[in-house]
Amino acid sequence: MNRPEMRRRGRRQVGLLSAFLVSINLCLFAQQESRPKPEDYPAQVDKLFAKWDTYDTPGCAVGVYREGRTIYLRGYGMADLDHNARIEPSTIFHVASMSKQFTAASVIMLSLEGKLSLDDAVQKYIPDLPDFGAPVTLRQLIHHTSGLRDQWELLDIAGWRYSLDLITNDDVLTMMARQKALNFPPGSRYMYCNTGYTLLGEVVKRVSGESLREYTIHHIFQPLGMEHTHFRDNHAELVKNMAIGYVPKGDTFEISITNFDTVGATSLLTTVEDLQKWDENFYNPRVGGERLLEEMLRPGVLNDGKPIDYASGLVVTTFRGLRVVDHGGADAGYRSDMMRFPQEHFTVSVLCNVSTANPSYHAHQVAEVYLADKLKPERPTPETKPVQLSEQQLRARTGAFINSDGNDILKIIFKDGHLAIASEGDEPARSLTPLAENRFRLGIADYEFRNGADGGDELAITSGDGKPEIYTRVQEFDSTRADLSAFAGTYRSGEIDALYRFKVQDHKLVLQRLNYDLETLRMEGPDLFVSRMGVMHFTRDPSNRVTGFVLDSGRVLNFQFEKIG
Repeated sequence: MNRPEMRRRGRRQVGLLSAFLVSINLCLFAQQESRPKPEDYPAQVDKLFAKWDTYDTPGCAVGVYREGRTIYLRGYGMADLDHNARIEPSTIFHVASMSKQFTAASVIMLSLEGKLSLDDAVQKYIPDLPDFGAPVTLRQLIHHTSGLRDQWELLDIAGWRYSLDLITNDDVLTMMARQKALNFPPGSRYMYCNTGYTLLGEVVKRVSGESLREYTIHHIFQPLGMEHTHFRDNHAELVKNMAIGYVPKGDTFEISITNFDTVGATSLLTTVEDLQKWDENFYNPRVGGERLLEEMLRPGVLNDGKPIDYASGLVVTTFRGLRVVDHGGADAGYRSDMMRFPQEHFTVSVLCNVSTANPSYHAHQVAEVYLADKLKPERPTPETKPVQLSEQQLRARTGAFINSDGNDILKIIFKDGHLAIASEGDEPARSLTPLAENRFRLGIADYEFRNGADGGDELAITSGDGKPEIYTRVQEFDSTRADLSAFAGTYRSGEIDALYRFKVQDHKLVLQRLNYDLETLRMEGPDLFVSRMGVMHFTRDPSNRVTGFVLDSGRVLNFQFEKIG
């Protein structure tokens, strides 16, 4: 609506002002009429989950809580496709990493009782854990700043199959006892680490004399009346009314459930009904008191004083002007999120039993229904028009780029007249939209090609307001002339009990390891290969013989293998 010209004088000014005010009132009235009324909110939420509201798909349970009351509960889809069991608000879900906040709460409660200090070294309670040259504290475990390698990736490297092979707490502890190095000095940076929370669960057991399952039942769940919530530390346990996890398989679904007896980082079972009672404890604490809440909501701080957004099993951020406290979870065919808006005393829980669900996205959508008048307008995407670049300009940007951790390589290719990111397997390449000669966009991320500090080409990738992640161009080489036989042989690591065997097959280097099919590696540079696990940097001695390799994967860095025989 255009504002009238108000600088004219005389009686016409009054008429224009009156007309302007009438227009405003009409506009506001129209907005109020178009905005859903509170009684229409449930129908609006139902539309968001219509995809899962069927009798032949898995789905989600949704809980909405406000001012201490549950204002909406609903299940969409099937909890058990074999037995035609619908998802109800009382359906029990495995919530994966949402478990971490309860583990953190247990450790903090023990600290408030004086039974431990958050600044104690974890080795004080788990002496089998190696001395890495610097103390790793319980607080660092809570905030994911310990530098420990992630248990799931370590087990994968060792040949264990996630959610297929039975994994116990003892298996994780045995693996960690063999580690010789950290990803980084404790407290120097943030890197999400499930290992830390498994160790915290073990600390609760050794300090309290109760398993994490027993401790949380006695000190959290029973006092709050969470009758259908517990840590599942026995994979063979019968749990009535529990949702089965699924993954899509063509036009149908396959069962995908967890198969481990490890707790702390995961394995909590709960319902959207029970979660309301835990949520309300953050406003009217019946368990732990105000000191527990203060500690749980305090974000971590790095050694250099820089704060992070991770607190105690909770992520503290903002969404369209409102403070948000939440944590999601993903294991096998289960997905979950619980998103709290403390300023509004409003929370959404979304628990799903299908791997393609996105509970965090859905929780935001539900919040937009109920908090429409509280949320700031979405920040508009900057207006940028694509530009036309020549094939020569595009091809000049192709090549392989590696990130600073050395655990990720992007392959930029020229395909069908566009610059694109090559994908593994059957996934299609993702095209980049040119905004300038050196700047491209994919989704909400900006890709900027620029000269690095050492004179080499860099690729800076920025998503939203985040800090750019820098990738450096890998030295170009002719892979067809590489002597792959130099890499063939058997390799081992003193940190895992497994052998890696490499051989040359059809002019490619292939890897054979425990429990996995042969894998063909992609050569991206001199002595540099990409595998399903991550990036392998082969090492040589002064006489140029290959002596081993270093594996850098997502949450395991600088993992050493030596060549034997």
